[in-house]
Amino acid sequence: MGKDYYAILGVPHDVSDEDLKKAYRRLALKWHPDRNRDNVQLATEKFKEIGEAYDVLSDPKKRQIYDQVGEEGLKGGFPPEGASGSFPGGATFTFGPGGFGRFRDANDIFKQFFGADFNVNGANMDDDGGSFGGNPFMSFMSGMGGMGGMGGGMGGMGGMPRRKPQPTPTVCDLELTLEELYKGCTKKRKITRKLFDMDKAYEESKILTIPVKAGWKDGTKITFEHEGDQTSPDLPPSDIVFVVKQKPHAYLRRDGNDLVCKVPVKLSDALCGINLSLPYLDGTEVSVNMKGTVIYPGLEKRVVGKGMPIAKRPGEYGDLVIQFDVLFPRDPLDESQRAQIKSIFKSASWMSPSSR
Repeated sequence: MGKDYYAILGVPHDVSDEDLKKAYRRLALKWHPDRNRDNVQLATEKFKEIGEAYDVLSDPKKRQIYDQVGEEGLKGGFPPEGASGSFPGGATFTFGPGGFGRFRDANDIFKQFFGADFNVNGANMDDDGGSFGGNPFMSFMSGMGGMGGMGGGMGGMGGMPRRKPQPTPTVCDLELTLEELYKGCTKKRKITRKLFDMDKAYEESKILTIPVKAGWKDGTKITFEHEGDQTSPDLPPSDIVFVVKQKPHAYLRRDGNDLVCKVPVKLSDALCGINLSLPYLDGTEVSVNMKGTVIYPGLEKRVVGKGMPIAKRPGEYGDLVIQFDVLFPRDPLDESQRAQIKSIFKSASWMSPSSR
């Protein structure tokens, strides 16, 4: 059974020339081998097949013959049993050995749409990275031994690769609460972008889904390649870059993977000791027993494992650092109070907090 070129391009049999071009443009970009480096062989065959289907359906004569005798008859040079050499509209074509001429090179068709210098990944790179300016296949040809069946050789680089200006990415803030960064979440953003179909500009709206990983930090960048505006038919769409911006928290401050909490303590509690209970990001509470401990200005208490998740080391967390702010009485003590305090501390031993 021959190939169904309409199915390959995903178009109906009465497809218009304009819709045919749209279908080819979309599929050629999707299956370009430079965009499928994890499976170049499959992408190469798909790319070749898409080019062949477009070559036939975009040519009125080839399409007319294909509609009558199919792919096997078109390539084989002889109409199937029961088919004649005359076709609708009065046109007559002669079949002979070798079929209806040769098919255009898939690479040539791609260049016709996107230009010889178009880089499918949106940027020209050097020898270490991938695509060269004039030939989008140069990055993988050496390892494939050519792409037999797609026409003649691909040719050389044609000189030094030329660098094309890269589209400026669109940068957007992604505001997240500390709770969302602690637990991880999924955010959705609706975008409207400008694109070109050949030389005709149009707008497209879509929803981007952003999976926020637990432990991401302020300034983390999430890039959606080629999801931004297209400023010219000759350039690919720009990237959209979301930058994490952490919203201020009521009482917690992030310091790397640690969380810092400043706790005010009255002087009386600082001297006698207290039990603390702090609301935590996961909805639980963190209890800290400071009974029997003199809390002096500048004292810190570290609660291990109660900080932020470490994104690069799943299952590990930073610490919660409690900083105590000792509050002193606003009004001066009277003589009786001063006498009581002096009596209490008469036999106490003293040390500087800096020596602890």
